[in-house]
Amino acid sequence: MTKRTRRTFSAEFKLEAAQLVLDQNYTVVEAAKAMGVGKSTMDKWVRQLKQERKNGSSTSSLTNDTRAN
Repeated sequence: MTKRTRRTFSAEFKLEAAQLVLDQNYTVVEAAKAMGVGKSTMDKWVRQLKQERKNGSSTSSLTNDTRAN
């Protein structure tokens, strides 16, 4: 059995991906396919960005989190 390595994404990548859904009217599925990530990962990034925008957060958990999910 080979162990799968966890991909990491830059803060900029995650922000750009979530903005496809929130700012450019992509569906989560379309954005996930376009960016080459899973739907659940894209869902999480979109939820995080929505929350940050709602709270007016200047330090972004989305942009500071470098894990894949």
